[in-house]
Amino acid sequence: MSNKTSIKVLTVTKAIESRRSIRCFLKRSISNEKIEEILELVRLSPSAWNIQPWRFHVITDPHLKNKLQEAANGNKQITSAPAVIIVTSDMEDAIKSLNGTIHPSLTEKKKSIELTYLRTLFDKMTKEERKHWGLSQANIALGFLLIAIQGLGYTSSPMLGFDRAKAREILHLPEHVEFAAMVAFGYPNEKGDDHHRFELNKIAKFH
Repeated sequence: MSNKTSIKVLTVTKAIESRRSIRCFLKRSISNEKIEEILELVRLSPSAWNIQPWRFHVITDPHLKNKLQEAANGNKQITSAPAVIIVTSDMEDAIKSLNGTIHPSLTEKKKSIELTYLRTLFDKMTKEERKHWGLSQANIALGFLLIAIQGLGYTSSPMLGFDRAKAREILHLPEHVEFAAMVAFGYPNEKGDDHHRFELNKIAKFH
């Protein structure tokens, strides 16, 4: 896949400073190649023990977006945007894929030790505990996704207020899959609100 893009790429600083939640998008499609370019960056997100439990469901089909809009209290950005990415965590699939998380530079002995440790660790957790753990990791990828979208010249609207059961049914996902967020994104058709955040001395303490 080519990493070239005709859109001006922003620095990390500019991407963070310029990001706004946009709810109205231009009727302009985004190619699968461009969406893959975003996700190629997001897949590099860090996770504890490199477990990578995040999974991304890309929705561009208008019929599916209409269904998702109903599940999301009618939020207009879902059908306004050319694409929606639903960020989920699937710990059961992640556990089945543990072999792929071990770094190839390790010796066979160290690989075996690490796999045994991880399997024991997750076996001791309940399914609910694993779901909660995986969701905390998926939220890291969610942050990377928002910055990658902005940095590559698009805008986004992350949404948490939706009916998980309905979304699960629409996407035919098993019960153990957890939802981090829906993210509508595309080309903005509005400016968005200016940032209104706490000052640094409110949220950061230097010890």
